[in-house]
Amino acid sequence: MSGLNQTISAIDPIDLDAMENARIRQNDLIKPQGSLGRLEELSIRLSGIKKKFPRLEHKAIITMASDHGVTAQRVSAYPKEITAQMVYTFLSGKGGINVLARLAGARVIVVDMGVASELRPSPRLISRKIAPGTRDMTQGPAMTLKEAKKSVETGIDILKGECARGLDIVGTGDMGIGNTTPSSAICSAITGKSVAEITGRGAGLNDEQLSHKIDVIQRALKVNTPNAADPLDVLAKVGGFEIGGLTGIILGAAANRIPVVIDGFVSGAAALIAAALSPGVKEYLIASHLSAEPGHKAMLEHLGLNPLLDLGLRLGEGTGAALGIFLAEAAARTLIEMGTFSESLKGMR
Repeated sequence: MSGLNQTISAIDPIDLDAMENARIRQNDLIKPQGSLGRLEELSIRLSGIKKKFPRLEHKAIITMASDHGVTAQRVSAYPKEITAQMVYTFLSGKGGINVLARLAGARVIVVDMGVASELRPSPRLISRKIAPGTRDMTQGPAMTLKEAKKSVETGIDILKGECARGLDIVGTGDMGIGNTTPSSAICSAITGKSVAEITGRGAGLNDEQLSHKIDVIQRALKVNTPNAADPLDVLAKVGGFEIGGLTGIILGAAANRIPVVIDGFVSGAAALIAAALSPGVKEYLIASHLSAEPGHKAMLEHLGLNPLLDLGLRLGEGTGAALGIFLAEAAARTLIEMGTFSESLKGMR
């Protein structure tokens, strides 16, 4: 298993010279300067990440699934058995993530990080179950520190395996009934925002259920007192196995100079943990969209990220990341494939 510290030490700053070269080419493309807006900014950052003009041929979205013991506190509108059902939907190619990933030309990798039930074997499923779901975080830590580190290193390992298949850009996705609850707890612990301010309705809670969810998260934070200065402590006490796995995906991608398109609120929680472990990963992150979850804005502001889209999405799975990858490829292709004024002038001579 890939070492966490070794991966963190391999994360370098993005290349400023490559960014300047991309900026020069952008200003020479046959168009008014700045007329492609944020696509221009995105192409420049992609160049800095890749250390060259970016070609995004091999694309993947890694969707990690896990269950959460805190669902015993009735924080979700759906039973935890839905997690396994949704994994089977992804494996059949009929999930929202499958549809949008096909549009983006990205393969979907589905990982069992801790689904409570035993899933049927499938060649399309990577089984790396840490445990059959986390513990109820209102009663104590969601996982041990050893399990937290293992979940992160599992994500690093999976990213490494995808690199061997060819990987130019990666998106993060999640599945886990109740997982906006640990994500809210992580957001509050790391950003310092109040639980009431950053907790949303998840998959569709009413006002009474939302009030109860806020109370559950507040109790979990009080019971566990996660140390914001120790991101693994936060993950262990109030996190989830899929959040830890996505943290590893982010760290592993940054160590391999691969841009990471993060999805919504749950992916944002993983990004908070990853950035706390290694602040340099922020340069490798692309925020695909602004989730309907209120805490997502606080997460992105804390990370210094400006989302590409604001569509009111709250499905998860990596659906927003698929749209973000599509835009990233659009940015890369316009930079590389459009003609320049310099080339046009040469052709006139």
